[in-house]
Amino acid sequence: MNARLDHRSPLVFDTRELGRSPGALKRLSRSIEAPGDLGIEMIGVRKGATVELDLRLESVMEGVLVTGTARAPLTGECVRCLEPLGRELEAEFQEMYSYPDADDRSRTADTGDDAEEEDTLFLEDDLFDLEPVLRDAVVLSLPLQPVCQEDCPGLCPECGVRLADDPDHHHQEAVDIRWAALQGLAETVQDGEKDNTPRASGDDPQEK
Repeated sequence: MNARLDHRSPLVFDTRELGRSPGALKRLSRSIEAPGDLGIEMIGVRKGATVELDLRLESVMEGVLVTGTARAPLTGECVRCLEPLGRELEAEFQEMYSYPDADDRSRTADTGDDAEEEDTLFLEDDLFDLEPVLRDAVVLSLPLQPVCQEDCPGLCPECGVRLADDPDHHHQEAVDIRWAALQGLAETVQDGEKDNTPRASGDDPQEK
């Protein structure tokens, strides 16, 4: 059974002022510390970083429609050269929080699919938890392949040096060890053929 919502949590919001009156609006802003796991492997919002939230709460027949924007600093690594990078994230979201006693038919009217109810978020004692919605919005807004710059050349595959720091960096062409072995074998065969070449009679140093 899920734990009850704590109104003291920074990501829990109270909708009682709306009074279940369709059309009632409430706007609010809040600065919160980012929860953990707000990102993907290469980039994300560091836990404890400041997230600025601007929300619009609107009372409708089925519940409260929450529309908002989240702004937060991103930290991560370039996938090409592994250099640290930072930028600002702005993620928009919209979610319906249904009243627990809302008519089931109104919640599934758009799709006609009862499975939709499993994904429905509900108000609890006029409170709602924004964390799952915020997490989805942030993760979906992140670049899957973050780069420090669009034309980042990455790292040298041979020595790992960052190519952007040394545009003229290169290595002498290495000889494939397999070809080197064949080349040595070919030279040995050629030397043997020279040794076995018959000499003209005039070339024999023992002939007089």
